[in-house]
Amino acid sequence: MNAYGIDLGSSNIKIYNASDDTYFMEKNMIAIKGRDNLFAYGDSAFDMYEKAPEDITVSYPVVNGVIADINNMNTLVHYFIGDMCKGGIRPADYYIAVPTDVTEVERRAFLDLVRDSNVKPRRIFVVEKALADGLGMEIDVKTSRGVLIVDVGFDTTEISLLSLGGIVLSRLIKVGGSKFDEDIKAAVRREYSLVIGSKTSEKLKIIMREVESQNKNAVVYGMDIVNGLPVQKAISTELLFDSLKEHFSMIVDNIRQILERTPPELGADIYRHGIYLTGGASQVGHLAELIRVSTGLRVNVALEPIATVVKGLYTMIHDTRFASLAIENGK
Repeated sequence: MNAYGIDLGSSNIKIYNASDDTYFMEKNMIAIKGRDNLFAYGDSAFDMYEKAPEDITVSYPVVNGVIADINNMNTLVHYFIGDMCKGGIRPADYYIAVPTDVTEVERRAFLDLVRDSNVKPRRIFVVEKALADGLGMEIDVKTSRGVLIVDVGFDTTEISLLSLGGIVLSRLIKVGGSKFDEDIKAAVRREYSLVIGSKTSEKLKIIMREVESQNKNAVVYGMDIVNGLPVQKAISTELLFDSLKEHFSMIVDNIRQILERTPPELGADIYRHGIYLTGGASQVGHLAELIRVSTGLRVNVALEPIATVVKGLYTMIHDTRFASLAIENGK
């Protein structure tokens, strides 16, 4: 079977290749030199981020879960698929995950992306991202059971109530890992008079739980505001956790609002089975614990939160029971 499943994240792009059963993930980032010369892409472009000279522009083509730069995203998809095919792109079916709570124009851009990326699509299928999340967490989303999934990504958090293979309620909020990075940068600047970059704050976000478990401070490098010189400082994990509370609370508040609108029978299912938490930024800090305490519900955390969508696409491609969840041309 020659087919691809694509999860187009704001930070990372994940692609499943059915022909050789391989999985690919790299940073969804591109580096352009001058006006339009491709200089680097993927992880190589991310290595240059916040380090490149003025004539090289490094950017994310996907912002807030939707395609913001279609031309550069076309380039990325073509090169990523080419890398997986070792350069020999053959006709294939494409399954692309799309957030539920987006406009028709934004949804159409995902289809146009595959059509216009010179990757020889035979058929293009649109998949609701939340349904792929559910399948990726090994939930049979076609039953009448109510399932509440919270996907905390890089730019957005998508909260979805599923039942009978469809989306009953959904809400997309612009809070995610990038906002957590900004919170950490602001707290470090305020408390330590230290300016750090986005890559450093992202690293702090990732390691803070591990550092906390070791009863240590996190060591970072940055620029001292007072004298303008590069310095090394030890950062308190307590400060880092405190800096994230405001945006964590926004996520919890929106979960509660969805729960308040949930029909009673579906609410009973959620009470029995709990909330399902996934997404690349879902394991930051004590978010799962805060959701559990605030809702009184069990929180089931995905074992591979960054990969649940693409694992769900794998299931749709290979398991005929779920093939109907993928809508050809989005119609």
